[in-house]
Amino acid sequence: THTHTHTHTHAGLLYYSRQEIQSESRHILCFACRRRVRAVLFLCPPSDYIIVSCAYIRRWRLNDTFILPRPGSRYSLMGGNLHISHLNKEEDVGVYQCLASNSFGTIVSREASLHVAYLENFKTQRRSPVRVREGQGVVLLCGPPPYSGELTFTWIFNEYPSFIIQDTRRFVSQKTGNLYIAKVEPSDVGNYTCVVTNTVTKSSVQGPPTPLVLRVDGVMGEYEPKIEVQFPEVVPVAKSSTVKLECFALGNPVPTISWRRVDGASFGRKVDINKASGALEIPYFQQEDAGIYECVAENSRGRNSVKGKLSFYAAPHLTEKPQDVQKTIDDTLVWECKASAKPKPSYRWLKNGEPLDPMEQDRVQANNGVLTINSLNLADIGMYQCVAENKHGRIFTNAELRVVAIAPDFTQNLLKAQTLARQGGDILIECKPRMSPRGVISWRKGKEALRESHRVTVLESGSLRISNVSKMDAGLYTCAARNQFGVASSAGSLLVKEPTVITSPAGHLDVTVGESIVLPCQVSHDPTLDLKFTWFFNEQLIHFGSHGAYFEKRSAGDIMIRNIQLRHAGKYTCAVQTKVDSVSIATDVVVRGPPSPPVNCQVTEMTETSALLSWGPGIDNHSPVLSYTIQARTPFFLGWQAVTTVPELLGGKQLSATVTDLSPWVEYEFRVLASNSIGTGEPSKPSKKARTRDTVTPARVNGGGGGRSELVITWEPVPEELQSGPGFGYVVAFRPLGAQGWMQAAVTSPDASRYVFKNESIPPFSPYQVKVGVYNNKGEGPFSPVTTIHSAEEEPSRAPGRLRARSVSASEVEVTWKPLAWSNNRRRILGYELRYWGEREKQDTASVIRTVGNKTSVLIRDLEGSSTYYMSLQAYNSAGVGPQSIIVNVTTKKPPPSQAPVKIMWNTSNSKVILKWDQVHALENESEVTGYKVMYSQDKHSRPSVVETNTTSLELSLPVNQDYVIQIKPFSEGGEGISSRQITIPKIAGGTVPTRCDIVGFSLSTKNNVQHVLLLPVMVF
Repeated sequence: THTHTHTHTHAGLLYYSRQEIQSESRHILCFACRRRVRAVLFLCPPSDYIIVSCAYIRRWRLNDTFILPRPGSRYSLMGGNLHISHLNKEEDVGVYQCLASNSFGTIVSREASLHVAYLENFKTQRRSPVRVREGQGVVLLCGPPPYSGELTFTWIFNEYPSFIIQDTRRFVSQKTGNLYIAKVEPSDVGNYTCVVTNTVTKSSVQGPPTPLVLRVDGVMGEYEPKIEVQFPEVVPVAKSSTVKLECFALGNPVPTISWRRVDGASFGRKVDINKASGALEIPYFQQEDAGIYECVAENSRGRNSVKGKLSFYAAPHLTEKPQDVQKTIDDTLVWECKASAKPKPSYRWLKNGEPLDPMEQDRVQANNGVLTINSLNLADIGMYQCVAENKHGRIFTNAELRVVAIAPDFTQNLLKAQTLARQGGDILIECKPRMSPRGVISWRKGKEALRESHRVTVLESGSLRISNVSKMDAGLYTCAARNQFGVASSAGSLLVKEPTVITSPAGHLDVTVGESIVLPCQVSHDPTLDLKFTWFFNEQLIHFGSHGAYFEKRSAGDIMIRNIQLRHAGKYTCAVQTKVDSVSIATDVVVRGPPSPPVNCQVTEMTETSALLSWGPGIDNHSPVLSYTIQARTPFFLGWQAVTTVPELLGGKQLSATVTDLSPWVEYEFRVLASNSIGTGEPSKPSKKARTRDTVTPARVNGGGGGRSELVITWEPVPEELQSGPGFGYVVAFRPLGAQGWMQAAVTSPDASRYVFKNESIPPFSPYQVKVGVYNNKGEGPFSPVTTIHSAEEEPSRAPGRLRARSVSASEVEVTWKPLAWSNNRRRILGYELRYWGEREKQDTASVIRTVGNKTSVLIRDLEGSSTYYMSLQAYNSAGVGPQSIIVNVTTKKPPPSQAPVKIMWNTSNSKVILKWDQVHALENESEVTGYKVMYSQDKHSRPSVVETNTTSLELSLPVNQDYVIQIKPFSEGGEGISSRQITIPKIAGGTVPTRCDIVGFSLSTKNNVQHVLLLPVMVF
């Protein structure tokens, strides 16, 4: 079947005409050869014919052998196109290249490879049965017949059209055509036929059927995956192409196939992983897709994997091309050719379709894409091609080289008819004839050949240079040029003029503001030349008439400056120019005047009646400052007024002073004036407004907390004795951190210590700068220093997690939890609030323990033994508490024994005290005794030492020459029990103290909860 699709021919492209195929009833492939041709692959049935098209064609070659079309042969040229009829797959397969020639040279196209597609029949008619056990894996080989072109494979089960559907158990490799069954089942028994299809010819052939038979000698047991289909260790992939990797394993149970990149990178969305067929497909392959890929096959019996590296490559792509160029004989040509590719390309150059002549290596050099030809001649004319190539492709680019030969010609560059030169100066007379190759340049003065000397030189360019020109050098000069193609000349006159000299001396003028001065510029010069005077002030051109009429031109080249000002001080330059030379002279003008304004005038300290002022010196304008004057103004003054200072007289080096006799609670501005011997200068810029003090500012300005959308500002009120004047109150100023302007509010109560600003737009826990000032009927006072506070925050939004409770003893429980993040941009965590209540109590009567900071545990004390308690936890901050955690419960341990140790006996010998007592037995509702604590001290008031033991006896190493007080108490997991009565062991001066039993007491509980104490007498042994 054929379609009516056209693929049109473009310059350098190949095309395929489907419509022509139908009309001719046979397949035709056509490709065109222009100056740039891409490499292509052609696949045709052997009975077809092919047209190879090439514009401006004179010759074609196949496998580097020229094709000579003759009448009656299968090859013919049609308008430059190569027509091949009765295509033969043995004779016509190969690499084609066309050569285009004209009068400028020859170029070759890129190669085009022609391959003929075919698919033969299977040779074998029968295949032996494949016998396998149930549960075993099997591979059925396809073994395709001889072919050319791309193939696809399918398998028929038993009879057409029952095709094998690929899934996790069955896989058809498109690389080998083999059928893989991971685990054979009884339903797989039957005949399998491999179907091979050529994608170019669209023809298909079927192989002989392969019977699959189950063995009857048992079932295959489970085994780990065995990978049968795998990809090469290195797979080169072209840029922008599609790569497909196959991976399949046999195993019982059926293995699962997964893919991953060894470098851990994730697959992009473009990657297609077909888990059912065990294939990984990556379209539009790029550099970032390169790397090591791993296929993993695993089942319950084990795991296996294979790895392969996808390496990125790209055919050359030109980034810099040589351009057509025209050069003169003996010139040098440099052409640069650059291409991007991976791996990096190599370069070679062709001239008229052939490699460069190796005999010309000294003159013609090609190095890494750069072609250099020295000493060009006419034989170098032609078409050149740069070929950039790597193992994945090559690309051509063309450029034409023309080498021109011209006899000398001055028509475009005649010598100047007249050249003016200054006596004593240097002159260059240019000679630039057009000629190729470059010939010999000679000069004549008048009719005689010009002789070179230390003053007269003919430069390498052919121009003439004369140094220290004299009147004798004047005359007619002729430049003559000669090469092998002819002679030409051009002439011009040299006129020598007197030099221009400024006769006014350079100088230095020192003047005072308001004076008028004349700056002279007198010259001597050649009377035949016109003069042009130009004046510059500090290297800037003076435009007379545009400087407020200060500058005025005088006779000759002089200028006058009237009523000179300080800004007129500087460097004045008179420049005089003629056609042959230019000269200049400079005069420095210093203008003395009153001092410039002092700088940086500022108030550094204020009291009720004085201000400390500082300033910096201004420019003295070439006359030292002798004194300073300070002036002030207030809203109550009429303009600026002089003030009293300490010291009273401010010398020229004084840069600070105290202004006195000021009024309290008044806003002042100050400025400073400097004076020298010439006068008093302009005043400084006023200082910032500052108010003399009349009160104190509020202390301890702070704030924070409050309700939602509130900003709470607090301060310590000003004491009554410091509140100056009636109408005292506070001015509260605040602004978001980083803002420019301040918002203000007045608080009229002198005893107030708090102001709350509420606005729904205030973000929670947002930083604000605040300050608090004072005012009274006289006006506003100073503000406190600026401090930063936060607006009201939101209560915690999450409950603490992992709340755990553990009974430590009968009266203590340890509670732990996972803390919340301490702070974010809306709230903080200041601590945690633990609520606990007994089993018989209600939750709203719970006891509360509050922690501060980021603690994660708390110990609850004074609880009842053998009791169940419930507890919950909440985070809190200044806005309140957050949500409650889950409620947990814990049961305290049984109480410790209520009986004290009795029948305590002791003995002392050799600095040792040996103690014994009866075992304490716990009651039914008490926790069992786990040990005893023996406490001893030298008297009843000192801190006792403690020794623990889990027996009812203890040996202490103590000096016997001191008294000791001893007590014993039992302990258990429920805590410590009741101590025995204090026992005093007196000191004995040597010897052994007989064993003693002290009086002991213990209590007995009756049914009526009445306690009885039994006293035992002292026994001496």
